[in-house]
Parts: sequence; C-alpha cells; structure tokens
Amino acid sequence: MNPEADARFMAQALALAQRGLYTTTPNPRVGAVVVHDGAVLGEGWHARAGGPHAEVAALDDARARGHATAGATLYCTLEPCTHVGRTPPCTDAIVAAGIARVVVAMEDPNPAAAHGAKRLRAAGLDVATGVLAAEAAALNPGFVARMTRGRPYVRMKVAASLDGRTALPDGRSRWITGPQARADGHAFRARACAVVTGIGTVLADDPELTVRAVDTPRQPLRIVVDRHGQTPPEAKVLRGGALVVTADARRPRWRSDVEHVVLPDAQGRVDLAALMRELARRALNEIHVEAGARLNGALLAAGLVDELLVYVAPSLIGDPARGIAGWPQALDSLDARVRLAIDEAERIGEDLRIRARVLGKG
Repeated sequence: MNPEADARFMAQALALAQRGLYTTTPNPRVGAVVVHDGAVLGEGWHARAGGPHAEVAALDDARARGHATAGATLYCTLEPCTHVGRTPPCTDAIVAAGIARVVVAMEDPNPAAAHGAKRLRAAGLDVATGVLAAEAAALNPGFVARMTRGRPYVRMKVAASLDGRTALPDGRSRWITGPQARADGHAFRARACAVVTGIGTVLADDPELTVRAVDTPRQPLRIVVDRHGQTPPEAKVLRGGALVVTADARRPRWRSDVEHVVLPDAQGRVDLAALMRELARRALNEIHVEAGARLNGALLAAGLVDELLVYVAPSLIGDPARGIAGWPQALDSLDARVRLAIDEAERIGEDLRIRARVLGKG
C-alpha cells in the first residue's frame, strides 16, 4: 500500500464525482477509478439516478479500453452498495471483475446500502477506508444529512452590501451584487434539489428562481413558503410547476401543476421543521434558500440552516434598508446570537463570496 498513491487516485475519483454535481439527485455524487500497477485502466462516475453507479461505470470503461480488471485496485469515493435498487449491488460486480483491492473514501450513510466493505472483505478482497473521507463527505452534504438526521442540508444564499443590507425599505434589491456573483449563485442553485423562497420575495421581486446561467439538464423544485396562500396565480415562480406550502387549508386558484401542502404549527404559521422533514421524505438532499429577512430569520432561529452563502458587495446602503435576517423575537442577550465558522472567502468579480457554517447559538 502506498498512501500517497491512494490519495492521488482518490483525488482523481473525487474529480470524476464532481461531474455529477447537477444530475445525480436523489443519489450521491460518486466517482471511481480502476488502477493496476500505477496505471489507470478505467474511470467512471454516477451521472443520474437509475444509471450505472460509478464503480460499474469504471469497470465498464476499463473493459471498453481492452483492459483486464483481475488483480486491479478500485478507488471509490463512497462505499460500494450491497442492495438491489434501480441497479444491482456494486459489490457483486466488483467481486465478479476480480478486483483485488478496494479503497473507499467514506462509508455509506444509507443503512439500506451500507456494509459494502464488510461484504467485500468476506469475499477475500483487501479493503481500505477513510482515504480523503472529509472531501467525499463535503461533496455530498445533503445526502449525508438526509440519511443521518432525516432532513436535508440547507444552504441560505444572501446578496448584501458591506453594511449587511439586502434590499431598500420597499423591497427592491436589483442588483446589489454584480453579474459574476449572480452567475456564481446560479451554480449553487443548480446543485440544489429545491430552491425555497418566501411570499415576501415573491410579491416584491416576482422571481423565476430557475437556473439560467449554468448549463444543466435539471431544474430544482421551486418552493414558496406562503402562510396565507397569497402567491398570485400568475407569479413567475409557479410557471412550469412548483410547491406552495401554507398554514391555511384553502387553496387559491393556482395552476394545476402547482402542488399545495398545508403544514401549520401551533401558532398558525408554516411549520418549518415539518417542511424540512417533508422535503427529506421526498428524497431532496440540498435545499437552497433565497428569501427575505423574515423567512431567513425564522429558519435560522429554528436551527434549520447549515450554511450561509453570502455575496458581499463593495457598497453601503444604510438604514432603514432591510437586513439579512429578522428574528421572530428580538435577542435579549448576545448568548442567543447565531455563531458561524467562516470556511471560505473568495473574490467573485467585484464582490466577495463568503461561505460560513452555522455552529449554533451562543
């Protein structure tokens, strides 16, 4: 075993997995490489649900190149599956191909598909796990979150001035950030399973919330959190189908392709925690929030946000413009603030992109 070679080939498998960034939902993004004596025999990645898994694609690629796979090593970013789903178990294909060694980045958090390493070891294969595990998990935060805690990974996108203002007092916000930042935001929309907004944003901006600046074969589901069902039937966000979540059972005269879900909480508002459980039930992994201060604050206060994606423009707007988050109740202590860990700060055009994990309150 050569740890440096293992890390190098696993990095190659992770780069392959990235190719499925916009297409694999609800499945994870996975890449695989077949190697023998330091030479790459085949490569593969999971492109879409129902299609070949990365391991099988890599084995097929090796055979298509005229290579025998007996005695080779297979590098895979996720533990090979053991169950029959839309495709047969990958562990069976690996054993049948005569693979001698399997190197895995992360174990499969899906209990229905897990324990592939155990199955391969029982078949006599040498199996190593944990090679670039953190990088593999970072590629699939939504899948991991849905499998381990029963709700999706929620990324909240904000475009703000340097003084934290997201819109004028009347709600106008076009455009605080520049075209490069807006295009970059579309890339994060494209990787999400759903885009969530609130009724305030719909009424103020009438957004489409579709992916337009990125070439993708799939559009995320658009979801409007609308307590009283005020979304106009002609709203752009409803065109082509959407999901509207209310606390009121009355359904307005929306298009037939608009789904209506009623999730009231004890105060007669939309139950946001129940909404996230419902989205997990629908096998949605990553949720992209583009909303106003009220919904942003409610999600943050409920502990339902995992990451902030903030585009900061080199400008000042000042009071009484709108802020990033309006808490349901004013904080009475700094101990109640939401703490963040900044993972990344990068220049995007004239703006600054900050990615920060939500650590909790305190």
